[in-house]
Amino acid sequence: MHAAEHKMTATERKAVFSLSAIMGLRMVGLFMVLPLFSLYAHQLVGATATLIGVAMGVYGLAQALFQIPFGYLSDKVGRKPIILMGLLIFCLGSLVAGHATHMVPMIIGRALQGIGAVGSTILAMMADLTRESQRTKSMAIAGITIGFSFSVAMFLGPVLSQWISINHLFYLAAGFGLIGILVLYFSVPTPATESWHRDAEPEFKSFFQLIFHPELAKLNIGILILHAIFTASFVVIPISLKNNLGFAAHDQWEIYLPTLLGSFIISLFCIGMAERKGQLKPYFIGGIAALLAAALLMCYFPANLSLMILGLSAFFGGFSLMEAFLPSLISRTAPADRKGSAMGVYSCSQFLGIFMGGVLGGWLYGKFSFSGVYLFCAALSLFWLVIACAMQAPRTLVTQIIRLSDAPRAKWSDWATACRAMPGMVEVIVVEEDGLAYLKMERSASRHPDFLHLKESLNNLGA
Repeated sequence: MHAAEHKMTATERKAVFSLSAIMGLRMVGLFMVLPLFSLYAHQLVGATATLIGVAMGVYGLAQALFQIPFGYLSDKVGRKPIILMGLLIFCLGSLVAGHATHMVPMIIGRALQGIGAVGSTILAMMADLTRESQRTKSMAIAGITIGFSFSVAMFLGPVLSQWISINHLFYLAAGFGLIGILVLYFSVPTPATESWHRDAEPEFKSFFQLIFHPELAKLNIGILILHAIFTASFVVIPISLKNNLGFAAHDQWEIYLPTLLGSFIISLFCIGMAERKGQLKPYFIGGIAALLAAALLMCYFPANLSLMILGLSAFFGGFSLMEAFLPSLISRTAPADRKGSAMGVYSCSQFLGIFMGGVLGGWLYGKFSFSGVYLFCAALSLFWLVIACAMQAPRTLVTQIIRLSDAPRAKWSDWATACRAMPGMVEVIVVEEDGLAYLKMERSASRHPDFLHLKESLNNLGA
């Protein structure tokens, strides 16, 4: 393997960072209003607790319904036109929500924000613009950008609310969408070819098969529960901080900023320890336990500032930890040639969790006040904890995609057989129509001299 294969080219770097920026701008636009939304929505005509929950969660349902069709359309008509359409719909939804004085147009605006579901199309375009050897790295950069953008959004909204009204945050989100369009057409390279990628895009047939994969199903249930807990909690957290601790909307950043920063540092430490020691499962269970503890602290001590800060820190820490672990576990667990489909199921589960959490959180708040929502989140956390304890301890596996098309087709099978015989090799799948081999192996095997020699031997198979 040549040294250049390990590094991104200038074009790849430009593509990956530009597309990640578009995802980040959209993420900030979506989430910066979330810490304040339930307080703001109470002022709208026709507001009820249930409708506020629907408005919070409806964009998740819209994303679940539209992300795969958008990705499919992008294979047919091109990536940039679909991304442009999605960003324009997002901007329209933001403007509708910003103008809303009644709950019905607010729900319509939030749904339109979700309909602009271009995440899968952006990842597909990233795959078009990067080599197989750089695909994992590019997807990791996109994931880090999304996580960072989420953290920024969660305290940016409350901070900005000191100077601008909350409905203007929706207008700002529309502005971010327009900036994303400028980045798309002035910074993102146009791919020479656009094709379907097994490692980045879902396949309908595999999509439905993977729903019933035993280990993947546990992880998908986990991401659904995680986002249900998160959305339901934010139906009541802003109201609780105002009613029980006296923090107005424009002051709540004073709570969010230190708890987000503290939890971010702790979660980074835990992620690093889990990877270095190969003990992901204990930290995974610890993250769920943190969510359970957070729900109970916020439920029973809403007027105690110190315990609420501790609860919010545990809440954000557990959420950040699970947001980092779950995509990694999906990637490790999914069949090597169906990673795109596995991530599609995962994303749909995530978005459905957002919708479920918003609707049930709003309904429970209307029926049982704060305690009903927090105890619902505690019950979900406890159920997830039981599932997680029954999960297999994940192995530290990596996936590599090897291009075989330069070697004679008749020798592909022999090369794959030699790979399968290597210690630490878990899965070798040759997809002849693509001229690619998908390999899943232990991390140590990916650096083993015998494996590196096998990769180099592809250049000599025709001799």
